[in-house]
Amino acid sequence: MTDIRPRRSVLYMPGSNARALEKAREIAADALILDLEDAVAPDAKALAREQVCAAVKAGGYGRRELVIRTNGIDTPWFDADLAAAAEAGPDAILIPKVSSPETLVEIGHRLTGLWAKPETRVWAMIETPLAILDCEKIARAARDPSTRLACFILGTNDLAKETRARFVPGRAPMLPWLTTAILAARAHGIDVVDGVYNDLKDEAGFLAECEQARDLGFDGKTLIHPNQVALANTAFAPEESELARARAIISAFAEPANADKGAIQLDGRMVERLHAEMAKRVVALAEAIAA
Repeated sequence: MTDIRPRRSVLYMPGSNARALEKAREIAADALILDLEDAVAPDAKALAREQVCAAVKAGGYGRRELVIRTNGIDTPWFDADLAAAAEAGPDAILIPKVSSPETLVEIGHRLTGLWAKPETRVWAMIETPLAILDCEKIARAARDPSTRLACFILGTNDLAKETRARFVPGRAPMLPWLTTAILAARAHGIDVVDGVYNDLKDEAGFLAECEQARDLGFDGKTLIHPNQVALANTAFAPEESELARARAIISAFAEPANADKGAIQLDGRMVERLHAEMAKRVVALAEAIAA
């Protein structure tokens, strides 16, 4: 099984706020998106770029995955953002409003030209109607190593704005879009992280949406405040009972008597080899979180 990197909690941090960038070194999020786009006013773009890239170069974030979100490809800040991010060498660069695979091909070529580190990945914001309609084609770009595509981030606020869909408990208007993105990501071997929850005071609503996202198949959730990290980490981590069941399935299939069996009975339930593969991923995720 390929290495798993937990992305349960992916926290946006405003790049123009030096204090926030410093504080982020102590927040227990799996990943940090150091933001040059939505969280930064136009007159602070240059300062944010400078501060974010300096923070990435300085390090001190431990095992947290560091991601720089650039401004959009059609903005006056993008060229400088991409060049500075490539030079800083974060774990990934997040590109807003990706609506076609051609955008990712272009970004990949530009990063090669900028001598970006080979291990720096590209993440794509899925936040436009066109992105949903062409989601599979965009995810398929990950088959081309030059695009570096490793993860989708859902931009549910932008999707609501563009479609006029309302935010309602259970997110019925958005479910087709969410599952489309998940299917596309899984078909082409990339991760996919859910959008943000806007009401910071509604802890129960936030937890319910995390659990819904987990059950749908998301790897984690993007967050807008450090207070959301602990709940997301808990929601997207295997529960002890799930982990115990997974280890029991793996052990059962490892027994010599079951070596050539495609299905066995375990505790009164039929278990197939595909369940053993699912169980291995549960255990690998738990081990990656523990590490």
